[in-house]
Amino acid sequence: MHPMYPDSRISRIALAGLIGMPLASSVMAQTADTPVQTVLVSGQSEPDSGGQIAKNAHAGMLGDKNLLDTPFSVASYTSQRMLDQQALTLAEVLAGDPSTRFTGQVGGVTDSFFIRGFPLNEGNLSEVAFDGVYGVSPNYHLFTEYLESVEILKGPAALLYGMSPNGGVGGVVNAVPKRSLPRDLTRMTLDYGSSSQLGAALDVSRRFGEERRFGIRFNVLHRSGDTPLDNQTSRAEVAAVSFDYRGQRTRASLDIVEQYQWIDAPTRPFLLAAGLAVPQAPDGRRNITQPWGWWKSNDLATLGKVEYDLNDNLTVFADAGGTRSDVSRYSDQTLTILNAAGDITVTPMNWKFRVRRSTADTGLRARFRTGTIQHALVVSGNVYHDEFGSISNSAKAINSNIYVPVVVADTGVPAPLRVPKLSVSTLSSAAVADTLELPDQHVELTLGLRRQLVESKNYSAATGARTTYYKQGALTPLVGVVFKPERNVSLYANYIEGLSKGDIAPNIATNAGQVFAPYKSKQYEVGAKADLGVALATVAAFQVSKPSGQLYGATYSMDSEQRNRGVELNLSGAASRAVRLLAGLTWLDGRLVKTNSAATIGKRPVGVPDAMANLGAEWDLPFQPGLTATAAVIYTGRQYVDQANVQAVPAWTKTDFGLRYRTVIAGKATTLRGGLMNAFDRHYWGGVASYGTISQAAPRTVQLSAAIDW
Repeated sequence: MHPMYPDSRISRIALAGLIGMPLASSVMAQTADTPVQTVLVSGQSEPDSGGQIAKNAHAGMLGDKNLLDTPFSVASYTSQRMLDQQALTLAEVLAGDPSTRFTGQVGGVTDSFFIRGFPLNEGNLSEVAFDGVYGVSPNYHLFTEYLESVEILKGPAALLYGMSPNGGVGGVVNAVPKRSLPRDLTRMTLDYGSSSQLGAALDVSRRFGEERRFGIRFNVLHRSGDTPLDNQTSRAEVAAVSFDYRGQRTRASLDIVEQYQWIDAPTRPFLLAAGLAVPQAPDGRRNITQPWGWWKSNDLATLGKVEYDLNDNLTVFADAGGTRSDVSRYSDQTLTILNAAGDITVTPMNWKFRVRRSTADTGLRARFRTGTIQHALVVSGNVYHDEFGSISNSAKAINSNIYVPVVVADTGVPAPLRVPKLSVSTLSSAAVADTLELPDQHVELTLGLRRQLVESKNYSAATGARTTYYKQGALTPLVGVVFKPERNVSLYANYIEGLSKGDIAPNIATNAGQVFAPYKSKQYEVGAKADLGVALATVAAFQVSKPSGQLYGATYSMDSEQRNRGVELNLSGAASRAVRLLAGLTWLDGRLVKTNSAATIGKRPVGVPDAMANLGAEWDLPFQPGLTATAAVIYTGRQYVDQANVQAVPAWTKTDFGLRYRTVIAGKATTLRGGLMNAFDRHYWGGVASYGTISQAAPRTVQLSAAIDW
């Protein structure tokens, strides 16, 4: 381990998994004559016929539901999809969703997104749920090695998941961890990425004990080497272990994940000088960051869950977990493009960050009848807590160019000696939801209400004194209905609200310090879903409105509003015995419907394109059994960088190709994969964040891997 982390627990987690495996094998040998039961493992469900989209997904406090029975637009991308895609982190997984776009930087320090035109995960507090719970996922990146699926529930979801830690309302991304499989698995995967990234991963699954009730899933990864970007090397070490128990009435699990990352010359986004037209994007290999810069992070995440059936119709549940994240960064900050020639000014900074998060939930689920109506009632309470600290030292600004970077000597900025606490937040809530199934079983009505309390404290970095305090509450409802005219077809509608922390009027306002109530985003949505056996097809039309605050003269008021309307079309599954598709199209009409400026009223919000489209296909080649050709095309329309819609990033299209070969070598099932990403080496700005920064897209990249199963 790097000396930055002398107490790193990665080796301890790996040791726990390695010790657990022989114990599991020993117990299995002793019970070899015991009849094997089929074991239902949480997080695993039947996929579509293409193996890419699961037919079940988590719906927050409503639990796991079939997509046809869920009154929301939901997509659940399987681990098989991630393997075949050769996705390394969450960013690559969500790139395949037509309502989601990555707004971070390849080779950067975080995975951030827009969903339905609203930002998610842009701050220092992760907004990605882990097995349905906020406050547990690693804070900046999630690696696919320990993920069974990645679910996206689109639109605000305060009732279902509680308030998002940073107030995101475009949707919920839920990372479902791998759990032990009904059949034993030992898989070694070796991978290569240009320029010289080499990786090795081990995935081991065992079930053991009487009726195979106990399970262990162990994943470990090491990857390091030069990336396709100039002067950049990266290193990642990941260890994850999951224990689970599936009894007659009791189900329990414990997940522990630790990951360590080290990136030399990490990329950063660019700001634009006011009024400057967006210049042509440089070659994606061109890394503007100084080669002596670096970024290091360490995350330790833990989640324990338990469910107990009091009887056939009443279940109590509880979970508790948290994450500790420590980051050090010595690199360029606030890179600002000054002119059309690509000249920039940038300030090197030495940062330290500390994030501590914890969460706990409890509640009950009950099934009962009132007359001819079947009820599925859920009552729950939860509390989420986070503490964030950071500090930095700065050097003098230096100059460079995005097309011809200028390397300067290391400015020698000293590291901060401490990490002061800057903010503490506690989100607590109580919620109730009831799904009513009407007698003809064609209609399900879901009603719910959550009472959310938001408490926030901010502190001075210099003195540690509390500077502001915030405590407000709000109610967020849900009304959802599903109508199934046929067993495999559902029509749905919903009204649901999101919740974001209300602002505190800034010091320059005449009402400085005024605390505003949490503001609510509102969604209206209608849609249809069809399970055609060989394919899943969905369509949704929605409107989401989100208020925000702004200064009117000298007074700060909460009366601005962004409204996004859109239509989503999605198709996944088999087009024939040899061809599988994963395709989608999203139209977005995003508008600033309330502002205090004639220059911005009615304009498109920052980073919101008018159209996004994804088309992916797989073809099993007839001349060679086991050989599959793949292709994917991703399109994103023009995005504005400023609210006045003067600065715009052009529309872009990216094309990927790949080959996959499944065979048997020395009696072992083996899968060889190769991919050519951004095959035509397009140079373009790939991401626009909500705060008006732009990011380079990745250059042409080769990815190779070999997975061997024992």
